[in-house]
Amino acid sequence: MARIAVIGAGTGAMAAAARLAVAGEKVTVYERSASYGGSVGRHEHEGFVFDTGPGLLHLPAVQRDLFVKTGKQSLEQSVTLTQVDPASRHIFADGTAVSLPNASRAGVAAALDGALGAGAGARWSDFMDRARDAWDRSRRPLLEEPLRADHRVLGRDPYPAVRQRRLLRAARQAATVAEIGAWELADPRLAALLDGYVLAHGLDPRTAPASAALLPYMEQTFGSWYVTGGMRELARAVYERCVARRVEFVFGAEVVRVVEKDGRAAGVELAGGEVAEADRVVLGVRPRPGLVPGQQAWGAGDVPVRAGSGAGATGRFTVLLSLRGAREADAVHRTVVHSAEGAAEQEAVFGGRVAGHPTVWVLRPDDPATRPDAEHEAVTLTATVAPQGPVDWRDAGVRQRFADVLVERAGAAVPRLRERILHTEVRTPAETEAETGAEGGAVPPPALAGADGAYLHPGNLTRLPGLYLAGGWAHPGGGLAHAGMSGTLVAGLVVEGDGFRGSR
Repeated sequence: MARIAVIGAGTGAMAAAARLAVAGEKVTVYERSASYGGSVGRHEHEGFVFDTGPGLLHLPAVQRDLFVKTGKQSLEQSVTLTQVDPASRHIFADGTAVSLPNASRAGVAAALDGALGAGAGARWSDFMDRARDAWDRSRRPLLEEPLRADHRVLGRDPYPAVRQRRLLRAARQAATVAEIGAWELADPRLAALLDGYVLAHGLDPRTAPASAALLPYMEQTFGSWYVTGGMRELARAVYERCVARRVEFVFGAEVVRVVEKDGRAAGVELAGGEVAEADRVVLGVRPRPGLVPGQQAWGAGDVPVRAGSGAGATGRFTVLLSLRGAREADAVHRTVVHSAEGAAEQEAVFGGRVAGHPTVWVLRPDDPATRPDAEHEAVTLTATVAPQGPVDWRDAGVRQRFADVLVERAGAAVPRLRERILHTEVRTPAETEAETGAEGGAVPPPALAGADGAYLHPGNLTRLPGLYLAGGWAHPGGGLAHAGMSGTLVAGLVVEGDGFRGSR
């Protein structure tokens, strides 16, 4: 029985811990905060309950596999999952609105034709066919295998962009998300729809590789799911599965250094100076300078600690609203209010400034567990923003002005919004940084193929023997599904050895 120290209690790290414990290892998780879940947090106020991290679950098969492999009780026996239908409502700059059904390609096409005009659905469907090809080409090496030492094969973009001939000029093919929108979708509203999927993951449509088409493909193919009680309930279920498998948790324990002995990871040093010996260490938080001796441990092959920097670093600005008045019967769980100034928004967010006209995601769960009674409603507004540092999100004036902008824009999705507000709670990248330790309150994007590997993350297997990387800042990147995959990969590497190539 090996002793394994896991740094951090995010969902990816806990997924690794549960799987390793089932394999017979003695696992201890060290978490700097007072609770589990990482970015999957919760805020409560006078009977109102809000998610402070992800609001929906995509690719639930990842979580289902975790529960199948670690115990008798399935995911559905541990939490209540509900498909969100419609999956989302979109309000575009020209006032056009469309509701997209959940996990129905034909339904999405019909809805787009009805709202945007004949032909819109066909253009989107053709794009999704190409996105499916990209998924088929990259799914296994990008998501289901540890990052290869020859990871540069993922530097080639798998998206089969349409070759467009032009009179008296060279043919062109889309290499970025923005170019797909302009050249293939050929409708500013369809382009905004695609941009929204990408921006929601903290990626810049102007520079994100065309392979980011996987993001809307995965959501529209595998569906959007809500966990009754909020996504924190999923984190609770994973934590309880770890405890049931006899994983030990030590909260309030900040790891300041991975201990190295005889050229391999041999334990962790805590902030108080205590050293906990281990045979292997799983790092489930964002790698930072000084945490590992030598600075040469990160990733497989040549992927450096700054891997994924091509995606930029963004955070989340969230406004939690306690509202008087019942949720209307035809309210939609998620509405995206798209910016009328998409290019200016992207320039601001990825240039380290505050956007004047942001895209706003509005979540209105129809869940009695989130409100004191049927005559009230809990609503969450979110925008992708620059991290703490380039913008001082601790400045009260900056916070208040941007919160007011979000509330004003969200009024397009929630009738009489401003007059219904009882209480407002604002959370910024500054709070994320303080609570999770992530530099700047940055949120990790998912890994993408293409762009010569600029959107990859450090590999799960490092150059320091006995040290492994899990969670959103490791391969295959951020998001609940991707982080869960990283836990699967780490457990496979520990149990089966460095030659593990993923489950088949």
